[in-house]
Amino acid sequence: MSTLISLFNTPYNSAPFNSIKNEDYKPAIISLIEEARKEIDAITKNTETPTFKNTIEALEFSGQQLDRVTSIFFNLNSAETNESIQKIAQEISPLLTEFGNDITLNQDLFKRVKAVYDVKDNLGLNTEQSTLLDKKYKGFSRNGANLNETDKSKLREIDKELAALKLSFGENLLAETNKFQHIITNEAELIGLPEGTKEAAKQLAESKDLEGWLFTLDYPSYIPVMTYSANRELRKKMSLAAGSKSFKGNNLDNQQNVLNITNLRRKRANLLGYNTHADFVLEERMAKNPETVKTFLNELLAKAKPAAKKEFEELKTFAKELDGLKDFQKWDSGYYSEKLKQKLFSLDDEKLKPYFKLENVINGVFTIANKLFDLEFNQIDIVDKYHEDVLTYEVTNTKGEFISLFYADFFPRAGKRNGAWMTSYKPQFVKNNEEERPHVSIVCNFTKPTKTKPSLLTFNEVTTLFHEFGHALHGMLAETTYPSLSGTSVFWDFVELPSQILENWCFEKEALELFAKHYETGETIPMELVEKIKDSATFHEGMQTLRQISFGLLDMSWHGTNDTEKISNVKDFETKAFANTTLYPEVKENCMSTAFAHIFQGGYSSGYYSYKWAEVLDADAFELFKEKGIFSKDVATKFKKNVLSQGGTENPMTLYKRFRGQEPKPDALLRRAGLIK
Repeated sequence: MSTLISLFNTPYNSAPFNSIKNEDYKPAIISLIEEARKEIDAITKNTETPTFKNTIEALEFSGQQLDRVTSIFFNLNSAETNESIQKIAQEISPLLTEFGNDITLNQDLFKRVKAVYDVKDNLGLNTEQSTLLDKKYKGFSRNGANLNETDKSKLREIDKELAALKLSFGENLLAETNKFQHIITNEAELIGLPEGTKEAAKQLAESKDLEGWLFTLDYPSYIPVMTYSANRELRKKMSLAAGSKSFKGNNLDNQQNVLNITNLRRKRANLLGYNTHADFVLEERMAKNPETVKTFLNELLAKAKPAAKKEFEELKTFAKELDGLKDFQKWDSGYYSEKLKQKLFSLDDEKLKPYFKLENVINGVFTIANKLFDLEFNQIDIVDKYHEDVLTYEVTNTKGEFISLFYADFFPRAGKRNGAWMTSYKPQFVKNNEEERPHVSIVCNFTKPTKTKPSLLTFNEVTTLFHEFGHALHGMLAETTYPSLSGTSVFWDFVELPSQILENWCFEKEALELFAKHYETGETIPMELVEKIKDSATFHEGMQTLRQISFGLLDMSWHGTNDTEKISNVKDFETKAFANTTLYPEVKENCMSTAFAHIFQGGYSSGYYSYKWAEVLDADAFELFKEKGIFSKDVATKFKKNVLSQGGTENPMTLYKRFRGQEPKPDALLRRAGLIK
């Protein structure tokens, strides 16, 4: 037994961050791989007739300790990495890939799984058991079990190479983000920036023993510059730095990584009998195939593009009238959009921020979770943290029963990748009649407190927090038997429903009154501001929708083609993919693909469309809440029972219809977006 596992004698069996040294991970993982191999051997060497219990369940619960340790390790590699962790990641990834292949390409194991699968109709399985059996069988059949030995060897090599390339892509991107620093010593160059942004930049410079104001590509530094800086040269400099990440032809360049990843994914798909990587991926999605996705995106494009072009022309005209600007560029968009929004709605994000103190927003999302799902959150300090900024909570129901452990990590730092995400340190499941409850985490990059101000969130950051917390609820409220079907282990184009539906409460008066209180006076947000938030909710929705569609189409272009070997120039290929969604003049220094971590580092390849797909679901679902009341216990209970608690135990459309009583219609989304009346 690995010595690392012996450290888990902790409250709630939580991750023992303080006791684990970096050098512990590799030997522990090697040891746990061997233990998991023995568990697999015990299944294949069992002389009894294969059954659901001795084969499918045994396989499901094998390697659990390995899963726990690797989840801790790779979560740290995203949220609190360093050179040592990155080096270990490069060393252990091939070992884990090889072990994964050893399972899916194990002929004796597949024979046993297939033997159970072939008689599935006679086994009297319940719905969850049937889903698990189907998933296990496809896990083999879709990942090479039916290949000959030569092709199995090819698959192993491809998977090993892909694992290394994805890590390399992410490391380059993080290093590029951290590398950029822009110091300003003349205060006149900071014209237009909010005082809070200037103070944070001053504090950041001081922390690095620099004079002046320091700006980086971390969102809390970058976004205010692009939104408020009247210094166009500063906006341009920041925009070009962000848009050219890992696209400079240096040692951190990702162009070859992009080409290699897409080429290997296509080769892998072909080896397994699929035309493209998208065909392979989408077989196990609600969308089912690339044609459905392309039709979905293009139908939305037809609705959004006229609105986007009209908004864009109005914005250019506004910039020209306001400042005589004739050559409107990407780095002008955020600045003039904010000015136009202020003019049209008398709404300034800086005036909203005092009402969104981070602690109040956290309490607000907790209160909403309590009203809807009877959850209570108690901050605790008895579990280890991987960084002092992390907050830890015990989550219980109103009866005091333990539901989940919850970690929240809100501020940027050098070892953390940009963006926001939800993850898990331990899944929920039932084994030997004992239920294990989940350990869930959300990670964000919000503005840090300064010497004079607490962390005050932009409205966009508020919706981000609600979004990630929606994912967290999906993990926390799981009520399944098997870990691989628990929480967010659902079809990728269904996983965004719980996160996106929760964002809706940010726009509702009844919800805002619970937490939007001025950090100095305690005054509840004035109703006129709430109305302005609602009125401005569809501001530039056409351009926003077009942007999301463009990312989805770029993803499908990379992964929906069988000619990846013919692609030699990343920028040219991307420009062609964006041709039908482009509004701004081309910027030769920019490249989206080399920094598109969602599809080249994370799990969204052939899946970026799912954000818009899930918006159709969430808009349709929230209409029921609006109809019955946004805190309707009846609707919330139905949502919890049929969606949040069920994980991937059934087809998502079945679960959705059980909640909603009908299939979703895109009209609700188009109405909300103001694209139809």
